[in-house]
Parts: sequence; C-alpha cells; structure tokens
Amino acid sequence: MREGPLRFDQIHIDVARNATDDFNPFHDPGRWRNIHGNPFAGPIALGFQLELLAADRISRLRRDAAETLPASAFSSYDFRFANALRAGEVFYVDVRKTLRDHQGDGGYTNRVVLRKQNGDLVLMGNRHDAACARFLPEWQLGDLPGTKGRQDRALLADNDWFLKRKYLNTSNGKNFAVGALCQQSDYFDEICDKVHFPALFTASLISCALLERGRHANYDFEADPMVYLSHQISIDNQVQDSLRSNDCLDILVEGPSITTDTRGLTAGHGEQMTYRCFGIARESELLFRAVVKLAPLHAMTASPVT
Repeated sequence: MREGPLRFDQIHIDVARNATDDFNPFHDPGRWRNIHGNPFAGPIALGFQLELLAADRISRLRRDAAETLPASAFSSYDFRFANALRAGEVFYVDVRKTLRDHQGDGGYTNRVVLRKQNGDLVLMGNRHDAACARFLPEWQLGDLPGTKGRQDRALLADNDWFLKRKYLNTSNGKNFAVGALCQQSDYFDEICDKVHFPALFTASLISCALLERGRHANYDFEADPMVYLSHQISIDNQVQDSLRSNDCLDILVEGPSITTDTRGLTAGHGEQMTYRCFGIARESELLFRAVVKLAPLHAMTASPVT
C-alpha cells in the first residue's frame, strides 16, 4: 500500500509537540535557528510523530484487507531514522503486506518505509506482533526501581534511573493522532464509548522524559544537540488497551551506555548513546520497554530525524 503525497505543516508539528510536552528546539518555529550546526533549515517533524503515522498505516492496511489475525500479547516496533522531514516537505508512505513468521515465534510482521518526494529515505521499520516482547524481554516489573510515592523528575537507584511522571488525557491523545495525520475517530469516539490511546502516543512520552533528564543535568540542547538514530519498542497490548484518561504513566530512563554500531543505518555515526526506557502504568503494570539510540548532531554523516 502506497500513500501520498503527504506533508506535515508547522501546525501539525506544534500540535504533536504540545500534546507530548516535547520542548526539543528542533521542532520549535523560532528556536531551531539557535541550534549549533543545524543543517535542516527549518523546524522538523518529531520522530514519534512519524512513527505513529507509520504504525497507523500498518493498522489501516490490515483493516482494509480484512485480515483476521489472532490477538497478540505484544506489539514490537523497530524503527531506524535516515533523514529529517521539514515542515511542508512532501513524502510518501509504503506499507508491505502482512507476513507470518513460520520458523520463529509465529508472529506477524509488516514493514513500512517513509520517503521524500525525491526518493530519499526518511524512516524504515516494522511492526511485529507475537506472544513475547521482542525487545528487553528479560525485564520484569520487579527488576525496576519502585516509583510509588516518588517525586516527578526524581533520580532513583543511586542516580542510575530518572523518573518522569505523566498523566494521560484523551485530548492529548487525540491531538497527537491528528498531528500525525491520523483519524482521531479510529482511537477516540465518545458516542461509541471508544477510548484507545495509540501505542506510539504513550511511547512518545519517552522524548519528554529524555529531555527532562537532560535539563535536570543542565544539558545545553542548542549548543550540542542530539538526534535519534533508532527506536525499538515492545508494547504490552493488554495494558495498552486498558489505559484511560487520568491514568498515571511513570517513565523510567536508564543510561546512557556508549556504543558503536558497525552495521545498518546507525553505523558510521561514531559514539552513540543508548537508553533503556520503561513505561509503568498505574504504578503496577509494565506497559512498554524500549531501547533508544541517539548521537550528537556533529557526529552524523547523514541527516537523521530527532
């Protein structure tokens, strides 16, 4: 399935960043000019904004094809960033048909690619639905520092973990969906009593947590900007489907560890910062687990998305 031409205007970017409290200057219509060495010549779309669009189109393809796939305990998303999308830039989305993994975990996978009008790759990735989490499967709630009674923006476990506390509301979920060029009625409809927070909306709050961690450490986002290289996220679908407005979501960030990739889209970018991030719903349910990689802008040989 191919869709396009599409584009994010600045209003879509503003709606998305406001819905998630993402204060990264790369998305700000004024502050982008203050970023040292910024090659993008304007505000760019959020990484999670692109990912929600991609995930939504995978769901749409499955729905339009009347696929009756068995319910899976986990949905895992693996996204690699190759370029940035500026406000107003035209792009296309390509979603591949659903494939069954007969030799592995028996799950179902769709691949997705976003490209600019000139063919330049922006984002590539896949969604994989299976009985087990694909990323950080060994981690359980008991392995994480407790968050109950702890303050927002607290450092936990000898300062190895940072806690960011958010509260869900349907307005932000709707706005993020619209900002990602999705139909909000696919997720929220009061007349039908439908409330389904998009998985990539709740996961997008990782960006806010990382920014808050940086601000807590007095990091200068304009002098030494960081950009996303990849996101690997596993979602517990039962917990995701149960989320409602005003639910508490605690996001734990651990790291960074310093790594160097020698293969794939993230290779050749020098030292990379890898964070492990976990979302805990209602202080007692592990909603998502994620591996997030970033690199300094000055180390990039290509133009990634943030």
